[in-house]
Amino acid sequence: MRIPTALLLKLALDIRASYWFIPALLVVVAIFLALALSWVDRHPARLPVSLPDFMLDTQVNGARAVLSVIATAVIGVAGVMFSVTIVAVSFASGKYGPRLIGNFMRDRGNQWSLGILISTFVYALLVLREVQSGGSGDTVVFVPQYSLWVAILLALMAVATMIYFVHHIPETINVSRITASLGRRLCAAAASNDLKLPEPSGPEPRTSASAPATEIFARSTGYIQTVDIAGMVDIAKEHEAKVTLIRLPGTFVTLCDPIVSIATSDVSAATKDALADTVALGDGPTEDQNSAFLAQQLVEMVARALSPGVNDPFTAINCLNWLYAGLVQKAQNDKQMGEHPLINVPTFGFDELLDASFAASLPYAKTDELVIDHVKSLLSRLRDHASGSSKAAVTRLLKTI
Repeated sequence: MRIPTALLLKLALDIRASYWFIPALLVVVAIFLALALSWVDRHPARLPVSLPDFMLDTQVNGARAVLSVIATAVIGVAGVMFSVTIVAVSFASGKYGPRLIGNFMRDRGNQWSLGILISTFVYALLVLREVQSGGSGDTVVFVPQYSLWVAILLALMAVATMIYFVHHIPETINVSRITASLGRRLCAAAASNDLKLPEPSGPEPRTSASAPATEIFARSTGYIQTVDIAGMVDIAKEHEAKVTLIRLPGTFVTLCDPIVSIATSDVSAATKDALADTVALGDGPTEDQNSAFLAQQLVEMVARALSPGVNDPFTAINCLNWLYAGLVQKAQNDKQMGEHPLINVPTFGFDELLDASFAASLPYAKTDELVIDHVKSLLSRLRDHASGSSKAAVTRLLKTI
């Protein structure tokens, strides 16, 4: 059974924002490393070079003591690091907004830090099992010297990781760093369309302009997270029909909401299933193919910063600056979605991003004189970068202030 591409893309995004994948991958690497070095220790003559004799004289009791200390210390530090991570995530979600949790879950620094410590613990345990004292049924005395030195190197790496982690955690909850990270991703997303149409290839298929449109409904309730545009094009080519994406990523849909339509007189159940599989749903919106979600996170930070209990206009101004940067980028790259003979996709252009950012933040900005003055200044500057209908949209928004 073929797994839909949209579902694969969604799973890749879920793995990217998880704390289990990289640690699990490093644990697997640690297991194979321990097995490989165990073989090396049992066949040292096959190595092209060997360590000096003074590095290969560790006795059984010393090896066991070193490996036991490494395993105990590393798993203890890993537990503390995990607790600190949870506290940092809880603090950030409570102070800046629960939808920002994904930014911390995707943080590679935290994922690698936990993975290095946990994999070092697993490696030390596996090597400890290889140490044989010659008694209690052991046939010979055996100390895995090379494995022991690698364990020591991994312990030193774990110490360096702990130092990095202590520095990294305060950085991750720094409000300026959070807004800058969101703002840069918004600028990158604004530089192109959320949904990119492939270039038409080969002769243009013949589609019937008068064919009735059949709507395909969502298979479950949730947010549209990923859309497989290439898959839609392939289905449209196969049936020589026009496919239309009705809902953009980030839209909440139910079983009664159409998400895709296809203009052809004969639509089989298999075709409906294939079209439904080109749209993957989830429990919440994501940044993938959805630049509006990045703007909404910054707006959420503006709302919390200007709430009566916080009253932090400078954080709000910082968020508005990055929203302005994203809109400037969009104004310079606001290209209409290219036409494709087989597929129609709704666009998310400058006007829509303006509504999702500055228009959405105005009710909160109006509560603070310093912030609303800054909004006026940013919109005036934005008007100079915009043109045509985009400039008119900025002017209309300025008149509402």
